[in-house]
Amino acid sequence: MWQIYQFPLCPFSRKIRLLMGEKGIAYDLVREDPWTPSEMFPNLNAAGTTPVVVNEEKKLVLADSRAIGEYFEETVDNSPMINGTAANRAEIRRLVALFDENFYHDVTGPLLMERMKKRIVYKQPPNSTVLRDAMKNAHGHLDYMDWLIDNRPWLAGSTMSLADLAAAAQISVADYLGGIDWKGHEQTRGWYSVFKSRPSFRPLLSERMDVIKPPAHYALVDG
Repeated sequence: MWQIYQFPLCPFSRKIRLLMGEKGIAYDLVREDPWTPSEMFPNLNAAGTTPVVVNEEKKLVLADSRAIGEYFEETVDNSPMINGTAANRAEIRRLVALFDENFYHDVTGPLLMERMKKRIVYKQPPNSTVLRDAMKNAHGHLDYMDWLIDNRPWLAGSTMSLADLAAAAQISVADYLGGIDWKGHEQTRGWYSVFKSRPSFRPLLSERMDVIKPPAHYALVDG
C-alpha cells in the first residue's frame, strides 16, 4: 500500500492524490504539517517538502510532485495523464510547470502564507495588500485558462491530462482560502465544476483544516 505524506492544503499533494485517484491507485494519508515536521520526515525528503510517497513493500520513497507524477505515468498504464504526440506531451508539461510554479508563486503561495501560516504559526493577521494582489493575479491566470478552455476540450488538448490535475489542485486550495472570485470566468468555473464531480476529487472537498474554514460554495459541485 502506498502512503502519501501530505497536509490538507498542500496543492502539490492534492495533484498527486488526484493522479493516483484517476489511475485507481490505493493509498493511505499521513499528515505532515510543514510548520511542525516530524523527526523522521527529513529522512524521507531532505528538502522538507510535501508530498512524499512511500511504499514499504517496494522499498520506494518518492519525493517532488513532478517526479512522483512521472513515476506513476511510467509504471501504471491505465488512465495516462501525459499522453499524445511528443508535442502534446510537451504542452502538458509546460502547463503543469505554469500551474506548479507561476500560479503557486502568484496566488496559492501568498494565500497560504497570509491566511494559513500567519494565523497558525505566527499568530498574526493577514496582509490585506498581499491578499488583494493574489486575487488580482488569480484573475490573470483564470483569464488564460478561460482562453484555453475556449479553444480546447481540456487545458492541454483533446483529453484530460496532468495539466488539468495540476490546475485543479492549485485552484482548489486558493478557493478554500477565499482567493478566487469566479465572476467573469464562467468557462473555468464550468471546467472546475466538472472536476469537483469526479470521484478522485470528492475526498479533497470533504477535508478541513483545524482552524480555517472554507467559503460556503467550496464543496458545492456547481459552486
